[in-house]
Amino acid sequence: MEKAGVDKENMYSVIDDLANQCMAARRLASGIKVTDVSNVIVTGMGGSAIAGDLLAAYLKDEKLPVFVNRDYNLPKFATKRSLVIVSSYSGNTEETVSAFRKALRIGCRIVAIGSGGKVKEICEETKTPHIKVPRGYEPRAALGFMFFPMLTVLENSKLISSKKADVDKTISILKKPVFRNMGRELAEKLVDKTPIIYSSERFNPVAMRWKTQLNENVKIHAFYNTFSEMNHNEIMGYVNVKSNYFVLILKDEEDHPRIKKRMTICKELIKEKGVHVMEVTIKGDCFLSKMFSTLYMGDWASYFLAMKYGIDPTPVTIIEDLKKKMG
Repeated sequence: MEKAGVDKENMYSVIDDLANQCMAARRLASGIKVTDVSNVIVTGMGGSAIAGDLLAAYLKDEKLPVFVNRDYNLPKFATKRSLVIVSSYSGNTEETVSAFRKALRIGCRIVAIGSGGKVKEICEETKTPHIKVPRGYEPRAALGFMFFPMLTVLENSKLISSKKADVDKTISILKKPVFRNMGRELAEKLVDKTPIIYSSERFNPVAMRWKTQLNENVKIHAFYNTFSEMNHNEIMGYVNVKSNYFVLILKDEEDHPRIKKRMTICKELIKEKGVHVMEVTIKGDCFLSKMFSTLYMGDWASYFLAMKYGIDPTPVTIIEDLKKKMG
């Protein structure tokens, strides 16, 4: 473990154990299924919502529409044939609890995932299926526990085809130390920089995950955007650079040819403005393994950068203070 005196709650071991977490998570939703579903709405916030973003991205080419809801209410299109996946690791996220109650009023199909809290209490009162995940994790560090049960429920329900082959490839690649090593190397480059992460729209949730891990683990500002949206607005920000940015472009060989060309051109344009730019090659044998291996590298980069700054990656005191003030 790195700098045990800084990493007081051993975030290193939690990150290092992601492959095992994913394997264990596959078993949590055994036997849980739903019928007569027209769409899926994952409702959650923060680290619990990112699992929904990954699910929606992964299943984009399926016939089943998957939406992510970060709100106190549900979208107007929610009906009794909507499967609402209530995703709250703590079980006490107030926006998610509110949306859960809305789903009950509508009469949606509902499956909840979390470690307990109010969500579990409501599930017991209403006889709603609840997938219990292990306690003791920060929500952002329980990504495997939150993502894979969602996928399993959809497989069990025959709403999507079996994803076993993709899941096996993903768990296999996460066991490789290369992502930890790459994260360590990347952290060296990010010291005293403001990271900006870009990806294709396909990898939007991965770029978002990099940003939020830097926010929460390192306690710094970081930003993200996608190609080619950033070409229509954000690119102009490099005319008048006001911070010590470091741009990371997450690049996949299967990105659209025009997107890859945009990435290459923008890399040169941004470098001409004196900003550091680095391409990060996405690795994996399928889209699921590519998403998880790349976000895993970002997890490690955020951890090692926190160590560089002497920051304990686990506490999120401002978030907790905000919750207390909200009452």
